[in-house]
Amino acid sequence: MQLYNVMSADERAKLIDEAGQKRLTLSFYAYAHINDPQKFRDDLFLEWDKLGVLGRIYVAHEGINAQLSLPAENLQTFKEYLDTYPFMKDIRLNIAVEQDNKSFLKLTVKVREKVVADGLNDDTFDVTDIGVHLKAKEFNELMDDPDTIVLDMRNHYESEIGHFEGAVTPDVTTFRESLPIIDDMLKEHKEDKKLLMYCTGGIRCEKASAYFKHQGFKNVYQLEGGIIEYTRQIKAEGLNSKFIGKNFVFDNRLGERITDDVIAHCHQCGKPCDTHTNCANEGCHLLFIQCPECAEKMHGCCSDECKDIVLLPADTQKKLRKGIRNDAMIYRKGKSDKLKVFR
Repeated sequence: MQLYNVMSADERAKLIDEAGQKRLTLSFYAYAHINDPQKFRDDLFLEWDKLGVLGRIYVAHEGINAQLSLPAENLQTFKEYLDTYPFMKDIRLNIAVEQDNKSFLKLTVKVREKVVADGLNDDTFDVTDIGVHLKAKEFNELMDDPDTIVLDMRNHYESEIGHFEGAVTPDVTTFRESLPIIDDMLKEHKEDKKLLMYCTGGIRCEKASAYFKHQGFKNVYQLEGGIIEYTRQIKAEGLNSKFIGKNFVFDNRLGERITDDVIAHCHQCGKPCDTHTNCANEGCHLLFIQCPECAEKMHGCCSDECKDIVLLPADTQKKLRKGIRNDAMIYRKGKSDKLKVFR
C-alpha cells in the first residue's frame, strides 16, 4: 500500500501535460479535535491520491491545513469525501484567484504537532474560542473606524508585496514571532481598540484571534477566508479593494495579483518589482524579489557567489550542496547579507 509520493516533479509535470485536464488550486483549514492524526493522515492520502490531488497538507491533533490542486472534474467527489468528516462538512474552499495546472507537483500529507506553529505551551488556551468573522464589506467598513487597528498576521516576505492599507505589518519570519510582538505593542489597548486581523486564507488569523481573546483583548475580529476569499467577494460584489498589490501564496506561483499596485522592489537593483523567486543555486534556494533584468544578469541567483556555482557542472553542484540544510534560511530573505535590500 503506497502512502507516500514517489514521482519526481518533472515526471508529475509531464503527466499533467499528457492528461490535458483543467486543475483547480484551492485551500482550506479546520480547527478540530483529532484523536489519531496518523490514521487521519493515511486515510486522506489514500483517498486523495485516487482523485489526483497534489499539494501540501498538514494534520495535527488540533486540525488540518490544506493547500492543494486537483482535476476540476473531481471537485464534487472531493467535496463529498470531505463531508464524511463532521468537522469538514460543507467547509469553505478558498479557490485561488489565479489558476495554474502546476501549482503543486506532488502530494505531501504530514503529521505535525500543530497545523500552525505558535510556540505556545498553555493548556488553558482554547484555539476554538475565536474572534468575530467578517466578510469583505464588513471588513472594509470596520477599517474606516478610527478605533480599529488592522493587523497583518503574515510574515515580512508576504506583506512586502501586498497588504491592506494602513495595516501593522510585523517584520517577522514566522507566525510564532508575531504573537508576543503584537501583544506587547498593543497591551495598553485591550479595552478601547478593535483588533482587525487578516492572513492568506484565514487559518493564522483565526488562531491569532483566539490567542488575543485569551490575552484579554475585548474586541477581536478576523477576515473570514482571508485575502483569498476577500478578493472573491470584492469582485463578486463590485467593492473597492483595500488590499493593494499581490497576495503571496505557498505554491509554485509564489503570488497572485490582487491590484495593479507594485509596492515592493527588486532586492538587487531597487527597481519596482514584486516577483518572488528562489535562488537558482539549489544549495541556497533563498526566497527573494528579482526583476527580469537582474534574473538574466544573475542567472536567477541571489549573489555572485551563487551565480558562480550554478555555472559549474551539475555533478559538481550536487557535491557542493551535499549535507547542506538551508530550510531555516530560505524565508529570511530581507535579512540575508547576500542581498542589497530596498525596503
